Amino acid sequence: MNKSIHIVKILIMTCVGVLLLSACGKEVASDTNETTTLNISTVSVPHAEILEVIQDDLEAEGVVLEWSILSDGIQSNQQTADGQFDANFFQHTPYLEQVNEDSDLDLVEVTGVHIEPFGVYSETLDSIDDLPEDAKISIPKDPVNFSRALELFAANNIIELDEKITSDYTLQDITENEKNIEFTAVDSELLVHSLADVDAAAINTNYALEGDFKPLEDALIIEGNESPYVNILVARPDNADDEAIQKLKEQLHSDKVKEFIEEEYNGAVVPAF
Repeated sequence: MNKSIHIVKILIMTCVGVLLLSACGKEVASDTNETTTLNISTVSVPHAEILEVIQDDLEAEGVVLEWSILSDGIQSNQQTADGQFDANFFQHTPYLEQVNEDSDLDLVEVTGVHIEPFGVYSETLDSIDDLPEDAKISIPKDPVNFSRALELFAANNIIELDEKITSDYTLQDITENEKNIEFTAVDSELLVHSLADVDAAAINTNYALEGDFKPLEDALIIEGNESPYVNILVARPDNADDEAIQKLKEQLHSDKVKEFIEEEYNGAVVPAF
């Protein structure tokens, strides 16, 4: 009788042990399969295309990358600050600084990724020398890119700007406008469409690419590779150092991304790392 009870105890202990091992096995499996999802706000070209290049590599590191195509940069920054997005990838540093100041945000730069040289395009002109008197030119509405556009025209001797000012140019800072150009501020995402109504437009490269322009071939004038307007990955102060964000940063600086940018965009987009 005692022997039977002893055998039953052994069987019970064995079953409990098996169950515990099974439970532990599930916990280990769960730990090894844990993933973190990063929700990114971005634009389609070239930013989302770059993210697509590293999506699988990030997932292999336990980071699932999801993104939404934004319709408004200021709103995207606000949504990132509010936690609707973990980060965003669409803007350059001066734009972020301006939005932070204007909207009282404290978003931070995680890293610089690439430069998109800013260019001037036309549906009717073959050369910037063909720009007529009283030409109508549309340029980005936001203050940072508005100033950037004026700087580009000044660098190509089309206008002159007040030498006492070094940034944040407005129309009042134009000191010489020989051709009496009329500059019109337009939302950046609408600049390509504005070409039907103007002689030329200064367009950010991402929107020019979306409009099927080839910047190095089609731009009447274009910034050089030394442009200070590096496109950056942006996050909040509370999550910028998170492991998943840092893994994204490392992948954005990978040789794979560098090679993709150089081969895909032929100089229209330039790696900044």
